[in-house]
Amino acid sequence: MAKQKTKKFAAMKRMINLKDHRIKEKDRAKAKEKKKKDPSELKEREVTKYPSCLFFQYNTQLGPPYHILVDTNFINFSIKAKLDIVQSMMDCLYAKCIPYITDCVMAEIEKLGMKYRVALRIAKDPRFERLPCTHKGTYADDCLVQRVTQHKCYILATVDRDLKRRVRKIPGVPIMYISNHRYNIERMPDDYGAPRF
Repeated sequence: MAKQKTKKFAAMKRMINLKDHRIKEKDRAKAKEKKKKDPSELKEREVTKYPSCLFFQYNTQLGPPYHILVDTNFINFSIKAKLDIVQSMMDCLYAKCIPYITDCVMAEIEKLGMKYRVALRIAKDPRFERLPCTHKGTYADDCLVQRVTQHKCYILATVDRDLKRRVRKIPGVPIMYISNHRYNIERMPDDYGAPRF
């Protein structure tokens, strides 16, 4: 019986290691020298800087009149729940509220078409303040998160779960949402007179 040769599949060409002794001295890779760690050396680590307006988790920039950033789906759900946005905000916070709408949110509502023309009419209400966007693209979630991170004076009004999850990681930013046909707010400090210890 003749010996059967088995064919090797995916046989790779073997390369010589750059540290191999067969390579000329000048082409050979040099071995890395390990630095000895000095026990007295200060350890550097990157810590996120929190703005001076935050006193622990308490945001001192929040106060009446409240500046509320509105998301697209918040307007749509308010229409479904038959809620007047400005009046319901005032009923929730017991103070004057100024709703803000960014160019990205406005563009998002315009893209939705004729089905959301009521939402577009509400967004163009003169009681709503317009915030111009300088960045490229019209992805509203990124725009809102960036704005809320930079300026801690806003309350974010949204019903979007993913956006809520992202904003919860940012300290000092309350979230307004809709439940049981009325507006509610989460992470709002109880007492506005003095910071909590």
